[in-house]
Amino acid sequence: MEAALQRRVWRRADGRCEYCHLPQAGSQAAFEIDHIVARHHHGRTVPGNLALSCAVCNGYKGPNLTGRDPRSGKITPLFHPRRHKWSYHFRYEGGTRIGRTVIGRTTVGVLRINHP
Repeated sequence: MEAALQRRVWRRADGRCEYCHLPQAGSQAAFEIDHIVARHHHGRTVPGNLALSCAVCNGYKGPNLTGRDPRSGKITPLFHPRRHKWSYHFRYEGGTRIGRTVIGRTTVGVLRINHP
């Protein structure tokens, strides 16, 4: 991946994981650039398909595009940082991220966002 594209992704994310909002500063794990739609699902290496991700979120997300909503059990899309607004789907309660919507709940569960 070109260095200019990597810098663009980092700047856009302001040094935070675009899934859990953990800041890179103070994190023990290196951050990675995630293909939101994985390459093996024909996702392209373009700004609109890239997100800055902490290693934990990226590891649990993998190539997944969907998961099961823990409340209804229905297959639901995961949070897409380029298409969805974080504050609409998530909120903080103390240090815990809470899914406000079916997409938020599903993403918190699949990515294990609140796992210690």
